[in-house]
Amino acid sequence: MIALAIETTTDRLSVAGRVDGGEGRTAARALDGARRHAAALIPLIDEVLSELGTTLPAVTDIAIADGPGSFTGLRVGASTVKALVRTHRQIRVSAASTLMVRAAGAGAPHGAVVLVVTSALRGELYAATYLVDLPNTVTTIKAPTLATPESLHAQRPDLLVADAPEKLVERLADQFQVPLVRGAASLPMAKALLSLVAVPGGAVPIEELDDWEPSYGRPAEAQAKWEAAHGRALPDTPSDRG
Repeated sequence: MIALAIETTTDRLSVAGRVDGGEGRTAARALDGARRHAAALIPLIDEVLSELGTTLPAVTDIAIADGPGSFTGLRVGASTVKALVRTHRQIRVSAASTLMVRAAGAGAPHGAVVLVVTSALRGELYAATYLVDLPNTVTTIKAPTLATPESLHAQRPDLLVADAPEKLVERLADQFQVPLVRGAASLPMAKALLSLVAVPGGAVPIEELDDWEPSYGRPAEAQAKWEAAHGRALPDTPSDRG
């Protein structure tokens, strides 16, 4: 298997790749700056493949983080993967929640229960809970959902991964009294996404890629205004626009 993972849901764009067999080889690249995703994604993919000594026609799998996250970043990732698969039809595509990717990359001990929270604005959070036992399995205890600190009281995590406003993070840290992963260490990275490929409970195969859309979460303000003005969903790519 030659697999790529693409993470575009935050200001940090990352790509990772793995060639199985023999000693196995891995490579990864990352770049900060949300406005650079569209221009930088394909070059980063090329760099990773070059380091691995392979090319897109040899790639068997691509995994993508499917949100919640940056609306623009999600669109860049989804449209890029769809375009690649139209040209290279041998590629299988799978997706994992951005929250699962954060859990996978948090350095949790084997069998740890990981609660992941990110900002959903308006004082709310996106939250999910996973039992992480990589490289063997990941079990979703509570799927991604909108939450408040109050609604999370029943959770019993061993580790808290938080990327949210300071006051909310401090409140949750005080509430759970468990080790906290925050800041850069809490970001979803392609290397962590790559660890979820072909793992039970991890990245889920997408059967009908043309019909698939990432989980945008709440519509961005600009998207909501555009859709209200035009009376239809925002198109996926420039070629779709009428």
